[in-house]
Amino acid sequence: MEPIIAIALALMGYAFGSTKLVSQGNEALVERLGRYHRKLKPGINFIVPLLDQIVMEDTNREQILDISPQNVISKDGVYLEVDAVVYWRIIDIERSFYAVDDLQEALNNLAVTTVREILAQNTLEESNMARSNIDKTLIDQLNLTSQTWGVEIMRLDFQRITPPESVRKSMEEERAAEIKKRAVISAAEGERQAAIKKAEGTRTSMEIISEALRAHPESKDILRYLVAQDYVQASQKLGESNNAKIVFVDPANSTGMFEELISQPGQEDEGKRPGNGKK
Repeated sequence: MEPIIAIALALMGYAFGSTKLVSQGNEALVERLGRYHRKLKPGINFIVPLLDQIVMEDTNREQILDISPQNVISKDGVYLEVDAVVYWRIIDIERSFYAVDDLQEALNNLAVTTVREILAQNTLEESNMARSNIDKTLIDQLNLTSQTWGVEIMRLDFQRITPPESVRKSMEEERAAEIKKRAVISAAEGERQAAIKKAEGTRTSMEIISEALRAHPESKDILRYLVAQDYVQASQKLGESNNAKIVFVDPANSTGMFEELISQPGQEDEGKRPGNGKK
């Protein structure tokens, strides 16, 4: 019985030793006698104990590489402090293990070098305004090398691009001046539109009054009253002003003045036409 028990225990140990469980989202590399043999997919896998060895298990999900703040000189000679984050994933676990010694360190150095190179080709204004174009250029440049390591760079995000204090102050003053300029232009445009609307309203009112007078000559008395009322209100406003000057109008001549204001166009000319004068 003892040999049977020993054999059973050996078989159980062999089964446990040959069974390898790989988690979902991961892959593993197996070497046989020191050479690459195969990949293990998620789930239960079996290897040959003593001959096979799992040398690496890693995820093929997206990973984050935080680049420490770097000092960069832009094309226009401005010193910048750049902080960025790289999102990447393994697309070929075999190459990521055999093509490069330290994958994380290699990706960090590659990202730092490429960021410095690309930002040095742009001015400070271009770096701030054309951020999406710079991001795309950086990703294309990074993938040229990283794909030989079995890695794909998904995206690169700049957390901040910080210029010196003096440059930041100048940029803030420039932005404030630009905002003030837009406000002045907007106010001037609003005043222009208001003046146009007022002029259009005045012209329309005059046309309506003129048409009404031609159709109903008896309404002149009402119009005289309205003009006189507006004149009195305007005089009161002038009197309330600190810089107002009081203008007196001779009441005896005011009626003639108002009649002149509301006289129908062409009435004065009718008396001057040939045949209308006294012989």
